[in-house]
Amino acid sequence: MRLNTIKPGAGSKSARRRVGRGMGSGLGKTCGRGHKGQKSRAGGFHKVGFEGGQMPLQRRLPKRGFVSLTRDRNVEVRLSELAKLPVEEVDLLVLKQAGVIPADALSAKVVLSGEIAKKVVLRGVGATRGARAAIEAAGGSFAE
Repeated sequence: MRLNTIKPGAGSKSARRRVGRGMGSGLGKTCGRGHKGQKSRAGGFHKVGFEGGQMPLQRRLPKRGFVSLTRDRNVEVRLSELAKLPVEEVDLLVLKQAGVIPADALSAKVVLSGEIAKKVVLRGVGATRGARAAIEAAGGSFAE
């Protein structure tokens, strides 16, 4: 095989639509746009969702759900990351200074991922049920 012999697979490319080239082409005169109206004219398109002045679908339907603005600032911390910390008392500030969580984090929660063998005291940091059991099994505790 040579680079100058490479071609796309059969049927994968179709010819460009040549409009306005006579009635025999099937796309002459009105060029597949039909007769009159906004969509037949150059530049005749409204914004996405516009329905000719009728109340658009996205405004007719009721609003649903809720997207929290602080969702991304509630961070998860692995047990293995806790085990690497050089301190015994862990709070939000310690986690931020160690670079485990971002500086703009509002809250942190320890999840059961990895293992912990050393004693750790958590202050103001949440934990899942499994993570809490693992921390307490290692001799750690939760101070509020």
